[in-house]
Amino acid sequence: MTGLADPAVLAAELARQTDVLGALDFAGVAVFAATGALAAAREKHDLVTFGFFAAVTGVGGGTLRDLLIGAPVFWVEDWRYIAVCLAGAMTVWLVGAGPWRFRALLWLDALGLGAYGVLGAAKAEAFGVAPLICIVMGALTACFGGIVRDLLAGQPSILLRREITVSAALLAATVFVTARALGLDPWPAALIAAPAGFILRAGALVWGWSLPAFPGGLVRR
Repeated sequence: MTGLADPAVLAAELARQTDVLGALDFAGVAVFAATGALAAAREKHDLVTFGFFAAVTGVGGGTLRDLLIGAPVFWVEDWRYIAVCLAGAMTVWLVGAGPWRFRALLWLDALGLGAYGVLGAAKAEAFGVAPLICIVMGALTACFGGIVRDLLAGQPSILLRREITVSAALLAATVFVTARALGLDPWPAALIAAPAGFILRAGALVWGWSLPAFPGGLVRR
């Protein structure tokens, strides 16, 4: 897809995708904020840190995406995103401790990977970014907040694990971009793409799917 140089064309495309972007954006922020709060809960942090983890995780990927594609940073222009993050943190705090927390983090993360993989690609597409870069933006949107969350919590980054995580976001973004190239409207494309990413990640959680490792190794002398 070529760039949308005409501001009127860009405005029309953004308006056409508003429903998809808005719904997925708030859903993705809420889900990832909850994973941030759950990571804080696992480390037994205080309420302020809960809110910080939730906010960084919830808006981190979208912030990087907006900066890279030259869009206004979404949460700076709309306070409701930070409010959603804080509400997610408070909800996790009030629910309290329980053995379900780690599994909940994994499954919420799976939902977020699918939804935000689509969202990042859709917003990049609306700003006239090339299809391949739309896919990259989808993966960054879905994964960057989780990377920051894991670093803050002192956990191994998702980039250093062989289990399928980033691949799920890439799949969701790729399916969305492909469906749009074939002429599907944003909503049908999103309804196909987001579940595709979620199913791939769910398979990794349930059946232990992982990507093959590099077959060679370091030769020690």
